[in-house]
Amino acid sequence: MVVAVVFVLIVIGSVVFHFLSPWWWTPIASNWGYIDNTILITFWITGAVFAAVVLFAAYCLWKFRHREGHKADYEPENKRLENWLMGITAVGVAAMLAPGLFVWNQFINVPAEATEAEVLGQQWQWAFRLPGADGKLGLSDTKLVAADNPYGIHPDDPNGRDDVLIEADYLHLPIDKPVKVLLRSTDVLHDFYVAEFRAKMDIIPGSVTYFWFTPTRTGQFEVLCAELCGTGHPYMRGGVVVDTQEDYDAWLAGQSTYAQLYAPEVLETAQLQ
Repeated sequence: MVVAVVFVLIVIGSVVFHFLSPWWWTPIASNWGYIDNTILITFWITGAVFAAVVLFAAYCLWKFRHREGHKADYEPENKRLENWLMGITAVGVAAMLAPGLFVWNQFINVPAEATEAEVLGQQWQWAFRLPGADGKLGLSDTKLVAADNPYGIHPDDPNGRDDVLIEADYLHLPIDKPVKVLLRSTDVLHDFYVAEFRAKMDIIPGSVTYFWFTPTRTGQFEVLCAELCGTGHPYMRGGVVVDTQEDYDAWLAGQSTYAQLYAPEVLETAQLQ
């Protein structure tokens, strides 16, 4: 009986803690409220199953407790009960998976009007690249990464000359404009994560992964690496600043391009031509 009471108290405590907990999500700053809703659906379904299973265990401990003169019945199979359990389980799993598949479909289909921003992950810092006036990012390759070309931009690609490079600084983005984030790594597996945006993606060496979001709140947000990437992993932090369009334009005008920083001779040749 004591164990049954403990089980009931565990369920009550878990429900109360869920509603009164001081630890909850940071205020959302992007369009991905769908992800929050999907997580809430999962919480409700798994929470209901947890409560039902624990309370049923408590009921069994009370109902079938040892009593003089009572003998347990042996029933190895119950097809009706098994069918009910399989059906309820299938409905529950489908209810958790369906919203996630719906959100994933949105997550991988980037709006046509989205701009691009590249994130370069390396042990243990972040770097960013934005397209220049031509609106196109230049070709890049990790094989070209060097001290005088840390982004691995192809020097012969004219689209890369005006690419805006942000090193050891914050990435700025305009509010209410969708952005496709292209993710590259120069060494090991990383993961670009901003809690307020609710969106993240692994950065896999040798490939370019992506996700998209629309910033919906101005402010400064911390970038974390959500994948263990070595001894300096806890210190791999950066920042994203969401600006009004006017502030973003002013910031962008003060940034340097690839040609200005690492290929001045290319820039001079282009100007002479």
